[in-house]
Amino acid sequence: MHFTRAIVRPPAANFALGLSGANNGPPDIDRALDQHGRYCEALRDCGLQVTHVEADLDYPDGTFVEDAAIVTGRGAILTRPGAPSRTGEIASVGESLSQFYSDVQHIVAPGTVDGGDICQVDDHFLIGVSARTNQPGAEQLAEHLRRMNYTASILDIRASASLLHLKTGIAYLGDGVWLAAAGIQEEFLRAGGAGIRERIAVSAAESYAANCVRINDTVLLAAGYPQLTAALEERGYRLVTLQMSEFRKMDGGLSCLSLRF
Repeated sequence: MHFTRAIVRPPAANFALGLSGANNGPPDIDRALDQHGRYCEALRDCGLQVTHVEADLDYPDGTFVEDAAIVTGRGAILTRPGAPSRTGEIASVGESLSQFYSDVQHIVAPGTVDGGDICQVDDHFLIGVSARTNQPGAEQLAEHLRRMNYTASILDIRASASLLHLKTGIAYLGDGVWLAAAGIQEEFLRAGGAGIRERIAVSAAESYAANCVRINDTVLLAAGYPQLTAALEERGYRLVTLQMSEFRKMDGGLSCLSLRF
């Protein structure tokens, strides 16, 4: 898929009040804003037009805008986040999406879906059932996607303690190439109907970097992970590395910070 647009939301001044199980201390808001700004620059350098949603003190997790919607080349679906404190994030994201999509679908109760649990694999979607995305939400999303002429499969990842979301541990780079953190086997991906030409293993020490993003001809990768950086460079990928320390403290990764379409 060729991307031309992205939606982002900068971290609010009370970002440190968001949800986190990382135990790495509170984020520095000035540093987080700088890192977010550099992330947006990287999106623009990839050729994307970036739309900013205003930060909202009512929703300190709101910078993780990917959780609020599923955006595709054929339509958009607003989610219903699994953490009740995040439900109100959806309205403003929906307003931004309405500029680009004439018909936006919704996940409704009792379903919950976080966008971080959704991985697009060409015209197929993997949907992870997790602590944040439940079975009714996954089934609703799969049906919305099928109406858009996509296929979808549902994977239960709740037994994988290291995965907050499905994309915590995997990334699809296109052309059948996957990144997968330690402990995620090919059988796990194949169970979801994913085509696998190559699986690039990410060591346990560098597992955070498994959450990366391919945008057109560039892969955005968290800085500070030399083994994975070298592996991707050896395969000819154009890399842009970005500091993500403050977002990691709040359980966030590179994919979490934008909606790309």
